[in-house]
Amino acid sequence: MLSHFGVGSRDLKRSEAFYDAVLASLGLRQRTVEPDGSAPSLCWVHPDRPLPRFYVYTPFNGDPATAGNGVMIAFIAPSIDAVDAAHKAGLEHGGSDAGAPGLRPHYAPDYYGAYLIDPDENKIHIVHREELVRELEKTARL
Repeated sequence: MLSHFGVGSRDLKRSEAFYDAVLASLGLRQRTVEPDGSAPSLCWVHPDRPLPRFYVYTPFNGDPATAGNGVMIAFIAPSIDAVDAAHKAGLEHGGSDAGAPGLRPHYAPDYYGAYLIDPDENKIHIVHREELVRELEKTARL
């Protein structure tokens, strides 16, 4: 259903270090973005699938990037260990904690997640649900 999604950044090198560390735990890899006349950007994707893609951009209009109030991007993790590793990596690479890893049974009995604020104040969520991962593996989407 999704083609791509992204967040703005004031410092692509800093964002690259943060997202390389966080997204590696989820099996996503950085992909080369060919200059096309738009703003500089970085991209991560699952190595076995071309979509969806996650981008970090410098704003096209040249204004400083700002975080969206109420905006959050959630990534599916293949395991609880991957949630923990992504959260730890995010903290080690300039992010801040917005919710430590743990079960959140008020969402679902098997819902395990963590929240981070990236160096540009974008909120991201890393979530693992065993039932969801099994279903996505069946359809080769994870």
